[in-house]
Amino acid sequence: MKNQKKTLNRRTFMHTTAVVAVGTAFGGSSMFGAPSILRFRQRPGSLIKGVQIGAITYSFRSMPDQSIEAVLKYVTDSGIGAIELMGDPAESFAGKPDNPVDRRAFYGLFRKQREGAELTDEEQMKMQEMQKQMEAYNQVVAGWRSTVSPDKFMKIKRMFDDAGVKIYAFKPDAFGIHNTDAEIEWGFRTAKILGASHVTLEHPGDDAHTQKLGEMAKKHEIYVAYHGHEQQTPTLWDTALEQSPYNAINLDLGHFVAAGNTAPLDFIKAKHDRIKSMHLKDRQNPEHGKANLPWGTGDTPIKEALQLMKKNNYGFPASIELEYEIPENSDAVQEVRKCLAYCQKALS
Repeated sequence: MKNQKKTLNRRTFMHTTAVVAVGTAFGGSSMFGAPSILRFRQRPGSLIKGVQIGAITYSFRSMPDQSIEAVLKYVTDSGIGAIELMGDPAESFAGKPDNPVDRRAFYGLFRKQREGAELTDEEQMKMQEMQKQMEAYNQVVAGWRSTVSPDKFMKIKRMFDDAGVKIYAFKPDAFGIHNTDAEIEWGFRTAKILGASHVTLEHPGDDAHTQKLGEMAKKHEIYVAYHGHEQQTPTLWDTALEQSPYNAINLDLGHFVAAGNTAPLDFIKAKHDRIKSMHLKDRQNPEHGKANLPWGTGDTPIKEALQLMKKNNYGFPASIELEYEIPENSDAVQEVRKCLAYCQKALS
């Protein structure tokens, strides 16, 4: 009995130590500090009436911790069960070199310029300097991608699977015109490891590049879904779709409306078999100012689009993309939860 008691105590100790180690690995010093995924009694479920509601993890960019463990916590705390995963948290987990450029500042200036605002002389100089730094950094990352082991990405897949979260799309900065063929190959292989059916990127506006990506995607049997902002028109994707059956659409419903397109539901009906995922946000049309607003207060037919997906059994996921201004007493997790509740009501 004495020896049996010692064995039981040792087993108890080993079990407790393992649990604490898992909690620490996920960012907490103990089970009391561990993320909510370890405390879930029920896995997150955002498949509603046959419509998969997901989220692009870009929605959580304002949250303080951008580690992959923290991102997973934000996703599960929001009640989301499927995602489009941005590249940075995953690659950082795998050991990608730190970026010396303030990405938030860089993309803030880039967005300002893209939306037609004039940069000041100081902003232009700052933008040019950051572009040079980014080019140098991108070369470093290209070298890193050529040697990084897939093991860390396999671990991410298991981590998300264990939490009940499916990764349906992957969005690393690896498929642009500036990327090497080796990086593009790496991107497809990694997406497959993560369990994604497609990768996403901004439509490059270059027919030769979409032709190349479509051909490379076929080899890996991973789709390339091109995203659009206000350059979206009903014909934006036509050439790419003709080039390869592996070229596809990552429709942004809010940007599509803000671009002045007046029949977004007709577009969904016409192209549903080539849409791999759709971003949801509520933007105004040009006549009303194009603003990004809390859901239900803009001009984007989110409710009608979801009902159309439900009625016709469209299989692509709808990704919440949080872009409106977060209230002072809230955060991205709470707002994504509100967006999910909006989808639930729309589909009820």
